[in-house]
Amino acid sequence: MSVLTINSQNYEEEVLKSKEPVLIDFYADWCGPCRAMSGIIDNIAEEKQDIKVGKINVDENQDLAMEYGVMSIPTIMIFKNGEVQKTFVGVRDKSEIIGALEGI
Repeated sequence: MSVLTINSQNYEEEVLKSKEPVLIDFYADWCGPCRAMSGIIDNIAEEKQDIKVGKINVDENQDLAMEYGVMSIPTIMIFKNGEVQKTFVGVRDKSEIIGALEGI
């Protein structure tokens, strides 16, 4: 499955109303650590067909970043039934994120 671009307009439908778990990467184009995580996020989207993976640009969607208290990027959140189940801040290993997804 490809990575979805999530924004204020499609957030409710793609994340809050999603039937499957959703992994969201809060990022910015200028952020070096975010670029390092981008490949990992893309890889997870390809491997895990049972989840939805999306990216939210914090510069373009400040309302969503503020709603979830995103103070540092990258921040990765895993949602299930519209609720945050797990949050990671900073660069993380793929195995750590996969482990969290499997625990949901």
